[in-house]
Amino acid sequence: MPTINSEIKPFETDAFHDGKFVKVSDKDLKGKWSVIFFYPADFTFVCPTELEDLADNYAAFQKLGVEIYSVSTDKHFTHKAWHDTSPAIGKIKYVMLADPTGHISRNFGVLIEEAGLANRGTFLVDPEGKIQYIEITAGGVGRSATELLDKIHAAQYVASHPGEVCPAKWKEGSATLTPSLDLIGKI
Repeated sequence: MPTINSEIKPFETDAFHDGKFVKVSDKDLKGKWSVIFFYPADFTFVCPTELEDLADNYAAFQKLGVEIYSVSTDKHFTHKAWHDTSPAIGKIKYVMLADPTGHISRNFGVLIEEAGLANRGTFLVDPEGKIQYIEITAGGVGRSATELLDKIHAAQYVASHPGEVCPAKWKEGSATLTPSLDLIGKI
């Protein structure tokens, strides 16, 4: 299971992006912030609501310099078929990674071995390829793109402001904290 500040493991896979089949590897994530967004399967129920939410907020992610990579254990052909038939999935402009062997899902610790499906896992990867945020939820619990954007704002702020931290419910532009002896017992 990966941990915070651990480097992502190498991978290379087929993907569906912008109407084409492309190859994507861990090297494509280096040099920029990335979200790796695992979901159980194409043509399901909670998954399209999550992926549509990401698609609806994709411009906000791009404004932050963040690329999204959705991942399921489906093949890239299945991603294309879903994209071409579902109004929600048809909105997607980000990369849809295929993981039919479970290699990527296993590397991130989200593969449900007996089912051959991924848990709902979200990983924020910094430009050096290190994981800065992890969220894993039960299969029936969908995730929120706007909550994820808040986490990305905080992670990027902390990365660019050493010595400062973001308190609970922090929003961009809000006050941060600078840990020191003066704060102990006063918060």
